[in-house]
Amino acid sequence: MDITLLIQSFLGLIVILAFLVFFLLYIPKKKKHIEKVKKAQKEYTREYPSLHDLLEIIKDKHSTTEELSSAVESVLKYHGTIHAKLGMRSHPDFDIYSEMLLRICRHPHTSKEIVLKFNRELEKKNPHYKIEINDAITKGLNSRGF
Repeated sequence: MDITLLIQSFLGLIVILAFLVFFLLYIPKKKKHIEKVKKAQKEYTREYPSLHDLLEIIKDKHSTTEELSSAVESVLKYHGTIHAKLGMRSHPDFDIYSEMLLRICRHPHTSKEIVLKFNRELEKKNPHYKIEINDAITKGLNSRGF
């Protein structure tokens, strides 16, 4: 009776081992396929830069005036319209635009043309955010410390 129990336990362990080896060999192939699909989707949907990519260009202190100008143009072209206000409060996405305004005003390679263009076009596309945009510009210009 002890030998049969030992043999059954041994066979059970072999079945479990075979099951684990199967999953060990099967899972990596599936992950590679999923990674390929995600990469293809990312390349397919990458028609224009995301708002966060443009914010990173604006945040970079080594960006040139031309890079800043093209980033501002891309923001206005692809992401110029801000979501509607939530009653009296601004939409949470407006915080990104507010940070962009602040960073552009404080950037060492910015020019008045870039700041004015971004301010005017953003106000033109989003008249309900005019006060908030002006506040962000004022904070940015006041923080320059001239």
